[in-house]
Amino acid sequence: MNEISTHKEMLKDSGLKNTKHRNSILSIFEKNAQPLTAEQIYAELANQNTSINLSTIYRILKTLTEKGLVIKTTIKGDSKALFELNNNEHRHHLVCIECKEITMVDECPFEEYEKKLKEKMGFTILDHKLEIYGVCNHCQEKADEKNKTGIDQPSKG
Repeated sequence: MNEISTHKEMLKDSGLKNTKHRNSILSIFEKNAQPLTAEQIYAELANQNTSINLSTIYRILKTLTEKGLVIKTTIKGDSKALFELNNNEHRHHLVCIECKEITMVDECPFEEYEKKLKEKMGFTILDHKLEIYGVCNHCQEKADEKNKTGIDQPSKG
């Protein structure tokens, strides 16, 4: 099944109309492993010569989030929300406090702990979210180089 057919099915199953802009936004999520801001989606659509207002993107993201097709995440210390396609995969994030790069972590350290909480407290956990903040390897290398030379090095990417 091709990407557009998949998006049409996703929208239909959620009770939403199939529109060009919804499909375009879903396609962008399919092509990006990283969560994206509305502004990043807007820029990507502009690069594809797709005419759309930023306010329309926000409305579509709100609707897709309400229908469970997209997951909205906020990162500590950043005022912009991030959005990613809901693949119904349980993931956690490593967030670099320097460059704001987000790395997905597929393993969940809480599976056994959730079972213990259920047994001990009678509490049924429906979901949880974990974001670990630190400094990525690239930013650590830049900081180490700066400390050695006392000079800021140009960014590698």
